[in-house]
Amino acid sequence: MRIPSTRLLFVPCLLALAATPAAAAGQQDAPAPREARIKIDLDRTIGEVHPHVFGHFAEHLGRMIYGGIYEEGSPLSDADGFRQDVMAAVEALDVSILRWPGGNFASGYNWKDGIGPKASRPVRVEGAWNALESNRFGTDEFLRYAERIGADPYICINLGLGTIEDARHWVEYTNESRATAWADARRRNGRDAPWNVKYWALGNEIDGPWQLGHKNADDYAKVALEAAKAMRTVDRDIKLVANGASNFGADWIGWNRTVLRALRNHVDYIALHTYVNNRDDDVEKFLGGWSRRIEHYIDTTAAQIREAQAGQPDPRPIHIAYDEWNVWYRAFEKEQLEEIYNAEDALAMGMFFNVFFRHADVVKMANLAQMVNVIAPIMTSREGLFLQPTYFPIVEYGKQRGNLSLDAWVSGPTYTIAPSPVPIQYLDVSATYAPATKDLFVNVLNRSRDRAITARVEHQTGDLPPEAAVWELHPSDLKATHTFGDDRKVRPSTRTVRIDSAGDGFSYTFPAHSLTILRLRLP
Repeated sequence: MRIPSTRLLFVPCLLALAATPAAAAGQQDAPAPREARIKIDLDRTIGEVHPHVFGHFAEHLGRMIYGGIYEEGSPLSDADGFRQDVMAAVEALDVSILRWPGGNFASGYNWKDGIGPKASRPVRVEGAWNALESNRFGTDEFLRYAERIGADPYICINLGLGTIEDARHWVEYTNESRATAWADARRRNGRDAPWNVKYWALGNEIDGPWQLGHKNADDYAKVALEAAKAMRTVDRDIKLVANGASNFGADWIGWNRTVLRALRNHVDYIALHTYVNNRDDDVEKFLGGWSRRIEHYIDTTAAQIREAQAGQPDPRPIHIAYDEWNVWYRAFEKEQLEEIYNAEDALAMGMFFNVFFRHADVVKMANLAQMVNVIAPIMTSREGLFLQPTYFPIVEYGKQRGNLSLDAWVSGPTYTIAPSPVPIQYLDVSATYAPATKDLFVNVLNRSRDRAITARVEHQTGDLPPEAAVWELHPSDLKATHTFGDDRKVRPSTRTVRIDSAGDGFSYTFPAHSLTILRLRLP
C-alpha cells in the first residue's frame, strides 16, 4: 500500500458528510426538498453481504502494530503486550477478518525472523518503509491477537523478494497437525494445536513499480501459480487470493486478465486496492466520482472473472477481495500515514459500503486499510485513544453482515461531473434484508452539498411497520475533525420516527451531505 509521489496519479478519491437536517429540525435555511423515489422489492436479491466485507488490515507500518495494537510494558497493555483500550475499540468494530503483515511490508518480510524467543529475534531494516523492524510481533502474536478479537486471520505471503519454499513452510508452521519440522517449531513456541489459517494472499501489489519484487503480469502469474500449488500440498483447504489491480494508471485490465486466466483453477479471490481523496475540495465530486470509478473497477473485474471461467464445465468460484480501501491523501511517510479524518471522510465510508453491498454477489471480502493509527479509525497515544469520525459508520454498517443485499430502484435529482455527461444520482442507496428478524435496512448517502432531498420510500408488498429506527450522521461542519479528549464533534444521532404511510410507502427527507440508515422491522 505504499504510494510514492509517482503513484499519486493513480490513487482514487472519495468522501463527504452530513449537515443538520433542515426538514427534521424545522429550519428553513436549506433549499426546498425535491421529491425522489426509492423502491424496495424483497425478491430482487443480489447476494449475501458476506461478514468478511467488514475486515481490516494491520501492516508493520508506522504505529499500526507497535504503539497501536501492541505496546509492551504499557500500563494499558495486558500480559501479552496487547493494548486493552485499543482492543475494546476494535471489538466494537467487530472485525471479521484481519489481513497481515502487509501491504508493502510483506514483500520484504521473512516470517521466520518473527518466531521463537523474542530476545533472539533479529532486528532488520525493512525495505518498504525504511524502518527498523524488531520482529517482536510475529506470526504467533498476530494469530493470538486475531483469536482474541474473534477475527479470521488472513496472511499475505512474500512473493516480492520471498520464495515459494518460504510460503510453503509458513503454511506448515501454522496449519500442520503432524509431527513435522515446522509444526514442531510451532509447538516449541507455545502452540500445540494448529492455528488453521484459512485465508492467504499470494503477495501484495506486485503490479506496482513501487513494490519490492515488482513483476509483470506473466511473471507474477507464473510464480503465484507455483506458490498456490506448493501451499496446497500442505493444506488443500486453504483459500487463496491473487493480486489484482492496484496500479490503475497502468494496464490494469490486462493485468487482471492475465492473472485470472493463469490462476482461474487455483485461486478463490482476486484482490483490488483503491484509495480515494478530496483534493479538489468538492464534496459532490468526491462522493459521486469515486463511487462511479469503484463500481467500474468491480464491474470490469467481475466480467473478467466470467470471461476466464467461460467454457469450463465446472469453473472454480472466484470472488473479489477489496482488501485495501480507504480515504488517504494528506499524510505520507513524514507523518507515518497518520491521517486525521474529517466529517467528509466519514461520509465516504457509506459510499464504499453502499458500493460493496450493491455488488454483494461478487465482493465477498473487504479490508479497511488500516485499523489503528495508520490511515485508521482509531488513534492512540501512550495515555489513551480517540475515535475518528470514520469509526462510527463502520460500526453501524457492520450490523448488516449476513443480510441479503437488495437491488433497490432509485430515481430523483441528478448531477454531472465534468467532463462526463453521465448523470449521477444525488441519493446513493443500498438496501439489505435479514429474513430471520424481518429487518429491512435502507442506507442513503445524500451527496448534495446544499440540498435536502425528500424521497418516497416504497415497499413492493406495501407491508410497513408503524415506525422506523433512524441512524443519521449530519454534522454542520464538513471539515470537523477529532483529537484526544475531543472526539464528539462528528457523532451520529439516533431516533425513532413514526411512519405516516400512504399505500405502499412513506416520505422521508434526507438532509444535505448526510448519511442515513433506516431500519424497519416488517410485519
